[in-house]
Amino acid sequence: MRSDNRPADALRPVTITRRFTRAVPGSVLIQAGRTMVLCTASVEAEVPPWMSEPGRGWVTAEYSMLPGSTSPRKRRERAGRVDGRSSEIQRLVGRSLRAVTDLAGLGPRTIVLDCDVLEADGGTRTLSITGSFVALVDALQAIRHELPDPNGLPVRDSVAAVSVGIVDGRPLLDLDHQEDSAASVDMNVVMTGSGRFVEIQGTGEEATFTDEQLGALLQLARQGIASLTHLQRHSLGPQWPFREPPAE
Repeated sequence: MRSDNRPADALRPVTITRRFTRAVPGSVLIQAGRTMVLCTASVEAEVPPWMSEPGRGWVTAEYSMLPGSTSPRKRRERAGRVDGRSSEIQRLVGRSLRAVTDLAGLGPRTIVLDCDVLEADGGTRTLSITGSFVALVDALQAIRHELPDPNGLPVRDSVAAVSVGIVDGRPLLDLDHQEDSAASVDMNVVMTGSGRFVEIQGTGEEATFTDEQLGALLQLARQGIASLTHLQRHSLGPQWPFREPPAE
C-alpha cells in the first residue's frame, strides 16, 4: 500500500466541479487528492495574426502555479516572465486540446484555456488537461449558435491525462508529489477517450527501464485515463458531445 493507502493501480479521489466561476463560459475546478487546478475557457473573436488559413480557429493554453500553491511560496509569474516549466506545460495543454478539436469547425475564433494551480501535490499538468477538456466543451456549448455547424460541437474525441511511474521497483498510477520525487521512472501520458495516444513524456531519473516496465506503465495509464474519461462524461452529463458506443 502507498502513503495514502491506495493500491498501485488506483487514482486519487478525483472531483470535477463545473461552472466554478461565472465570468467565462467554461470554468472547472478539478481536484485529485490535495492537488487542485482551476481550468477556465475564454472565447476571443480573433485568431493569432500568423494564422493564414481563413475561417480556421485556434485553441491555446496558459498555465500558472499561484504563490500559495506550494511551500515555500512560489514567486508570482509576471507577463513576459513565464518560467521554462510553466511554458512547457502550457504548450502541452494546448497541443493536447488541439489534438481533439476541429479547428476548421471552430470558425475564426480562439479558445484560451487558463490553468491556475491552487494547490500542488503532484499531477498538475495532467489534471490541467483533464479539466480543460470539460471547460472547453462548456465554452463550445455556450457559443454553439455561432459555430459554422450549430448541430454539433467541433470536437472529435475527448482527451485526458495521467501520471505513472516506477517507485521502489513498482509501477504506480497517479503519483503524488512524494512519490514523484522518489520515482526512478516518471511518465505523463495523454490519451483520447477512444484510446489513442496524444503524447507520452517519460524519462528515467538516473535510471533505465525495460520494454516490460514501459508496457506496464502504459497499461496503468490506459486504465487510469479510462476512469478519468468516465468522470468527464459523468460531469458533463447531457452535454457530453459524443454518442455512446453501441452495446456489445
